[in-house]
Amino acid sequence: MNPKIKNQSTDLLFKAVLSLQSVEECYRFFDDLCTVPELKAMAQRYSVAKMLYEGEIYNDIVKDTGASTATISRVNRSLNYGSEGYLLTFERLGDELSEEQ
Repeated sequence: MNPKIKNQSTDLLFKAVLSLQSVEECYRFFDDLCTVPELKAMAQRYSVAKMLYEGEIYNDIVKDTGASTATISRVNRSLNYGSEGYLLTFERLGDELSEEQ
């Protein structure tokens, strides 16, 4: 866990996210919480992470997601040296991730 973000406000936010029970509820919550560009940036980073995890190359990721190579590098660094949060979700979503293709 990153001690730089650990505090009471972040705990409250994460508990709120954990209380959501459907994709529709997530849409409603994140629409209220984030600006459209913030939400699109997070979704793009998650797509980039999934593609890197699946072994895609940078050029294909740029083409498919529109992400910059700097964003792809940052996500790749998180995949390799981060807190394994991406990997946790990939493992838990398993077959659902494959169906998204």
